[in-house]
Amino acid sequence: MPEPDASPRTRRWLFADQLGPHFLDTPRQSVLLVESKDVFRRRRFHRRKAHLLLSALRHRAAELGDRAVFVRAGTYREGLARYREEHHEPLSVCDPTSYGARRFVRALPDVEVLPSRGFVVSEEQFAGWAARRGDRRLLMEDFYRDVRRHHRLLMDGDEPVGGTWNYDHDNRQGPPKRDRLDVREPWWPTEDEIDEEVRADLDRWARDDGIEFTGTDGPRRFAVTRREALTALRHFLRHRLEQFGVYEDAMLTGDQWMSHSLLSAPQNLGLLDPVEVARRAEEHGREHGVRLASVEGFVRQVVGWRSYTWHLYWHLGEDYRQRNALGARNRLPRWFSDLDADAVEANCLHQVLAGVRDEGWVHHIPRLMVLGNWGLQRGYDPAELADWFWTNFVDGYDWVMTTNVVGMSQHADHGVLATKPYASGGAYIDRMSDFCGGCRYDPKVRVGEDACPFTAGYWNFLAGHREELAGNRRMAQALRGLDRLRDLDGVLHQESERGSGPP
Repeated sequence: MPEPDASPRTRRWLFADQLGPHFLDTPRQSVLLVESKDVFRRRRFHRRKAHLLLSALRHRAAELGDRAVFVRAGTYREGLARYREEHHEPLSVCDPTSYGARRFVRALPDVEVLPSRGFVVSEEQFAGWAARRGDRRLLMEDFYRDVRRHHRLLMDGDEPVGGTWNYDHDNRQGPPKRDRLDVREPWWPTEDEIDEEVRADLDRWARDDGIEFTGTDGPRRFAVTRREALTALRHFLRHRLEQFGVYEDAMLTGDQWMSHSLLSAPQNLGLLDPVEVARRAEEHGREHGVRLASVEGFVRQVVGWRSYTWHLYWHLGEDYRQRNALGARNRLPRWFSDLDADAVEANCLHQVLAGVRDEGWVHHIPRLMVLGNWGLQRGYDPAELADWFWTNFVDGYDWVMTTNVVGMSQHADHGVLATKPYASGGAYIDRMSDFCGGCRYDPKVRVGEDACPFTAGYWNFLAGHREELAGNRRMAQALRGLDRLRDLDGVLHQESERGSGPP
């Protein structure tokens, strides 16, 4: 639905993460699309991410035909100037998704800036919800329940379907004793001439313009059009949703995709509205008797966590990304920033880093409990790590990664998002994956040549931050464990000697 103050006579300027129909006020509204080459000069993006963004933008221009003005330029400012040379109609834009982009569009004298779209509640609604809570913590679970009540999602009258809001206790099992899950493969798109053109342009930019990318190229894995996104959604619901919740936290060496939806990228391109996705999941689940715990777990990710982190990005302010409660100052080592998985012997980190290198994507547990856990233990600078995540993941944006990495993963906000650090030793990774069976390190060993870097790193992390964590009740048992380690001095010496090289 159009915003009340939006004029349908304006041409809508769409950024590359605002490509769905819900960013337009009428089905026939005219559109401006600007492709900025300099975006890829300022930071090293993953090659697959660059391909995905450009392919999505160019596909949208092709779909719209003569309804769109498509400008390729060095910068957005140059693109707007070139557009203005030939066109004089009013422009409007939905509020962009980063602080820098918002400052830019709001400073333009002749562009109408409308409220943001594509999330389950508006920023104004979230601010009201936060204000009503007073001094209470802004818990995701409370936000999620209120969103479900507001949109009547998975509700039976005033109560949740099944009598329970959260089915975590029925979900998140360890991996089965086989190489792959017994589910249909994800839906894969078929590349076309636009993808070929994008790939040729990226090759030329790297060769002639010195623009650098991380990662490796390969077939496009994610939807870039509304039609593709709906096809991917239908395929997931029919063939993969049933097992989603069961194994949503599990990791298998031979099955990178597990039963995940692969819808985060098209959602973050703006091709799918989250409430639409949740309703389709609910309807499909009811019609086909899908396991309720899996449906609820998926809906919680789509309308709960995703929108919660979006709103906290704005609610907590731009300086939130600079928070560093644990004083982590180490720069990302070159092997990590370059995705040099072949330099890593620790199998879990090797497998996950290789997934990022080759696909620009791994699911949420490798992100949190392998990559994030490693960064937390090694004291990587939280803001630098957040930048690494959003430039290397196809679904990564500043609003996604700032809260997820600085807050959830690195505990740099001292408990605003998560009540305790997401640090673990090798035992957790061993329980939730098959990685340890193929590793030269032993997750049970803390000291010596066979010592698991995650196990040793966990105890080294606790010892190094004992004072900051002492008041955290959820960390009390783990901190008491330090006093029972007879080899703690050996662990601390070993980890001080490890340096920044790959494990």
